[in-house]
Amino acid sequence: MVRTSLCDSIMEHRSGRTMTDSNQALAALFKTMAELLTARKANPHRVRAYQRAAEVLLTWPEDVAVVSERGTLREIPGIGKDLSGMIQEFLRTGSIRAYEELKAGLPDTVVGWSALPGLSEATVQYLYFRLGIQTLSDLEALVRSHLLRTLPGVTASEDELLAAIRDYRARTESPGP
Repeated sequence: MVRTSLCDSIMEHRSGRTMTDSNQALAALFKTMAELLTARKANPHRVRAYQRAAEVLLTWPEDVAVVSERGTLREIPGIGKDLSGMIQEFLRTGSIRAYEELKAGLPDTVVGWSALPGLSEATVQYLYFRLGIQTLSDLEALVRSHLLRTLPGVTASEDELLAAIRDYRARTESPGP
């Protein structure tokens, strides 16, 4: 049976069609997660872990649901604690929260930060996904801590960026009713 999409793989997993549907659906998810992480310039070791898990699951002769029931997921090469937890989450729910978060991308409120002086789109992605900077207040605190200037690719001075944050906040945040 040839699958046409990730959604088909997941739907077939949920319907329980064949013994390795779980393996194939998980491999597709992990491959997609690796691609999304690569696009965000995430840690290459993390990317490789997802790629390796996808490769191993595609060729693993036994359904991961059976392996999970035995409690031996971590005996599969390349499947450690985190990936084992994701596999169990998928088997329970049919999805993986980390995948859904990766798929979601940047919130609209954060996308606009790349218009601030000295912040490229890649830098904004790094700030949001790697450093957890999720609000304008978080960004302002990072600038005030003098740590932002240690990141490669940040070209604006702290004063210039703080002024731009104030202006951006005034334009985008409206007072409540």
